[in-house]
Amino acid sequence: MSAHPVTVDWSLIQGDADFLAGRYDRAHALGFEGGLRMAGSPSPAVVPAPYSQAGALDPEAAFTAALSACHMLWFLDLARQAGFVVAAYRDEAVGTLGRIGPGRHAMTQVVLRPQVAWGGARRPSAEDIAGLHHRAHELCFIANSVTTTITVEAQ
Repeated sequence: MSAHPVTVDWSLIQGDADFLAGRYDRAHALGFEGGLRMAGSPSPAVVPAPYSQAGALDPEAAFTAALSACHMLWFLDLARQAGFVVAAYRDEAVGTLGRIGPGRHAMTQVVLRPQVAWGGARRPSAEDIAGLHHRAHELCFIANSVTTTITVEAQ
């Protein structure tokens, strides 16, 4: 199929950390194909400041974003194929990190809350919209790759 390389770069800031005691900055750089680079960090909810950076992308948010974006991309294409024009799409998705056993955590749930604005002359029924979301979920590569409970609460 296709490969999707990502580079993660981190290094210890000398003189500013005690690595063995767990007092070191976890901020890192994420590099994606096409040249996109962005700041990465654990969530401050997982690793408190000053060892994390609130303004950086954390893995749990990236996971939630990947599921939301994948669902949206399939939804847009399916709507187009059905003859419906999507004018705007917004999803305020929420991922939940939960305990799955002693000392083990996982992203246990992701709730997608897509809000769709329709354009064009032909408008979908509530049944059409539900079907589009259902099919988008079935086709989403990321959703098919995880065991996390994913709920779509279409607006």
